Amino acid sequence: MGFGSTLAGFTSEAGTPTLAEPLDPLEPALRKYTNEFWTSRQRQASSIHEISYRACFKPQLPRFFIDLLTKKGDVVYDPFSGRGTTVIEAGLAGRNVIANDANPLSRIMTEPRFFPPDCTAIEKRLLSIPDESSSSDIDLSMFYHPDTEKEIAALRQYLLERHTASRDDMLDRWIAMVATNRLTGHSSGFFSVYTLPPNQAVSQRSQERINTKRNQAPEYRDTHRIILNKTKSLLRSLSPEEEKNLNHAGKNARLLTGDSRATPVIPDDSVQLTVTSPPFLDIVQYNEDNWLRCWFNGLNDKEIGGRITMARTVEAWSGVMGAVFTELYRITRPGGYVVFEVGEVRKRSIRLEEHVVPLGISAGFACECVQINQQSFTKTSNIWGVDNMASGTNTNRIVIFSKNV
Repeated sequence: MGFGSTLAGFTSEAGTPTLAEPLDPLEPALRKYTNEFWTSRQRQASSIHEISYRACFKPQLPRFFIDLLTKKGDVVYDPFSGRGTTVIEAGLAGRNVIANDANPLSRIMTEPRFFPPDCTAIEKRLLSIPDESSSSDIDLSMFYHPDTEKEIAALRQYLLERHTASRDDMLDRWIAMVATNRLTGHSSGFFSVYTLPPNQAVSQRSQERINTKRNQAPEYRDTHRIILNKTKSLLRSLSPEEEKNLNHAGKNARLLTGDSRATPVIPDDSVQLTVTSPPFLDIVQYNEDNWLRCWFNGLNDKEIGGRITMARTVEAWSGVMGAVFTELYRITRPGGYVVFEVGEVRKRSIRLEEHVVPLGISAGFACECVQINQQSFTKTSNIWGVDNMASGTNTNRIVIFSKNV
């Protein structure tokens, strides 16, 4: 197992050697490798990634595999792209990219970041957009000050009209992306009063309860100023070379919205590396978390939610993922790899990697190994009340497959 030997010889930044052990006593050739393979200190992630989305992995994860398993110009793919972490990281590294997701929000959050704008151009465009309109068509008074709500409604109207008329350019799309990610949050850098972290939006009724409990009322937020400040923050660490790489990747990118089990526009034997993390067992309610983002972008959250895999049993989940692997085998080129991150679900009572291995093998892949990236808890974990190693997600559990030459 070529890639397994690479992991076996890896030493963490703290000097810890990799723990290698059989995944299954009955299959001693299939190994599991555990270590801290990437940390925030090893390579600081680019600021361009700082877009909130539920259930996303750190950019260091795809970069670890992109560096080891691809070269410049290779195609990197993510069939469950989410906020676009894999393909943005691949673009930064000078790779070509394909992304797919059942949720059209994925493209809205991903595409503009391949074309980083000039801040002066964003400021000029914002000045040209009306900042007042009639109130929104749904009750958002529990989230926003009346003047803030008018600005949001005006911005939404402008963006939707431009999009419907096919007149929106990449500056409009950048503004839409940033505004979508500033709708709600727990600091003054968001449009809303204090609420949950920005990777999910609570219901109107839940926000009313939060307001009552905290004895708070929405204060005015300057939406145009917040968008400009967030733009500057997203661009702050980009180098000229990275911006050039992103532009090149964006011009050649295929950003798909659909079912990852059927992607006929992707040619056979064309993808060198897939790095992905699929929807897990009904843990993340994507449509409930994204209802406000969908509203802002003129999307039907219930219709989108119905298209996203939310299997309640391992058997149902495996049935869907088996078909995904069949499609991945078709598009992966000989000598290519699939990196499938499955995390931990239901307090470690289910280890999905044990179910993923036979799915990939059945599709035709060889299983290189299982990689366990073990890390300490982060600040984000503590937000959710995680206080011990048994009750939170403190590892990435990754199955690595290859397609024989």
